[in-house]
Amino acid sequence: MNLNVQKRLAADILKGSKNRVRFDTGRIEEIKESITKADIRGLIQDNAIWLKPKKGVSRSRAKKRSRQVKKGLRRGMGSRKGTANARYDKKRKWINKIRAQRKLLKELKNKKKISDKDYRKLYTKSKGGFFRSRRHIRLYINEKGLLKNVKQN
Repeated sequence: MNLNVQKRLAADILKGSKNRVRFDTGRIEEIKESITKADIRGLIQDNAIWLKPKKGVSRSRAKKRSRQVKKGLRRGMGSRKGTANARYDKKRKWINKIRAQRKLLKELKNKKKISDKDYRKLYTKSKGGFFRSRRHIRLYINEKGLLKNVKQN
C-alpha cells in the first residue's frame, strides 16, 4: 500500500509535513485512485485526508513557576545571579538610608545637641547624598565641632 504521492500532494496542499498527513482507513481505495491535486482537494473537503495538529510545548510548568515567583518563592541561593547590592532595589535602599539619617538629625535637634541652623545645613547635605550613613553624619559633626556641650552617642 504505497500512498507516497498522495501524501506528498496532501502535504503540499495543507502546507504541512508528510509525517502529519493522515488518511481515513475506510476510504483507502478512494485515496489510492486520486492522483491529481484536484482529487486530493476533494478528499480533504470530505475529511478523508487531514493534517494531524502540531505538537506544542506545554506552558503549564512555566506558568506554575511564574505564579510561585510572584508569591516570592524560588528565591533561594541557587536562583541568585547578582550580588546582594545588585539584587536590592536602589530606591528602597535610598529610602531606608535617608529616613535613618533624618531621624538622627531630628533627635539631635530636639535634644538641642545641634543648632537649628546646623540642622538645616546637615539636612540639605543628607538630602544631596553627601552622607553615607548615620555614622558618617556623626563623624562630620565631630570634625566640624558642631556638637554642643553633650558627649557623643
